[in-house]
Amino acid sequence: MKKISFLATLTLIAQLAIAQIKLPQASPGATVIQTVGTTDFTITYSRPSLKGRAALGAQTPLAPFGQLWRTGANGATNFKTTTDVVVQGQKLPAGTYSVFTIPNQSDWTLIFNKNATASAEEGIPNGYKKEEDAIRVQIKAEKVSRPRETFTIDISDLTDSTANLNFYWADTRAIANLKVDVMANAQANIEKAVADKPEDAGILQAAANWNLSKNRNLDQALAWADKSIGLKETYSNLWIKAQILSKMGKVAEALPLAQKALTVGEASNDPVFRFYKEGIQKGVSDYQALIPVDTKVLKGKKKKA
Repeated sequence: MKKISFLATLTLIAQLAIAQIKLPQASPGATVIQTVGTTDFTITYSRPSLKGRAALGAQTPLAPFGQLWRTGANGATNFKTTTDVVVQGQKLPAGTYSVFTIPNQSDWTLIFNKNATASAEEGIPNGYKKEEDAIRVQIKAEKVSRPRETFTIDISDLTDSTANLNFYWADTRAIANLKVDVMANAQANIEKAVADKPEDAGILQAAANWNLSKNRNLDQALAWADKSIGLKETYSNLWIKAQILSKMGKVAEALPLAQKALTVGEASNDPVFRFYKEGIQKGVSDYQALIPVDTKVLKGKKKKA
């Protein structure tokens, strides 16, 4: 017994020593980081290679059809999202999850499990438990023209609110659609920033400009612009306020602010102003054209004539 215990101790010491040495791995780790709108996705996984083996099928040792797969190698594959995200029509709350799949010929079951370190084996300590699933969705699997020797996860086809989560293995690509509520997330970020720094002219200006760009909550945008100007008047916050007033139909009030923005910008010696100057000048011309001519002035001129 003492001899066995001694050998076990030596083995443990050897394993700990090896763990401290960076050596090539059969399935090296990888991290995917991608921002979609205001949401950050981080995927951490290990990448097995085929090395002459079959990847998917009825009797493959790597990822058999119809069986739970940890969707990578070594430890659990992790998926982290900083905001709520809709995956194939189902809501996945912000958080970190382990990722499992059940591959099949034409579709896969994609699973996000609340236990971020869950093992792929069921019925063991820290093993996968179906009752801990956050969501399960069906995703399409299709053949690709360029097979992948090494298992790959990536995020593609980005817009400011949607993307595809892709799983590539040999000649197969399985695709999950991701969707985030970019408007709600951005608005929440803006309101938090203003609440955290209510006397920061730059943050107030950025908040006003966001609402302006989305043509929403213009009364709030105007209040933020007014406060920004009161703290530190610049050509940019004057121009933002002018545009807000114009969108609210108050062109007569917008015109003098746009003209003042030009004057302040010219005097600022800010090299960035040249990128805004043409747009402000056009705004001044447009506002002048929209202000109706005073008919009383015209009648007075006719009488004098």
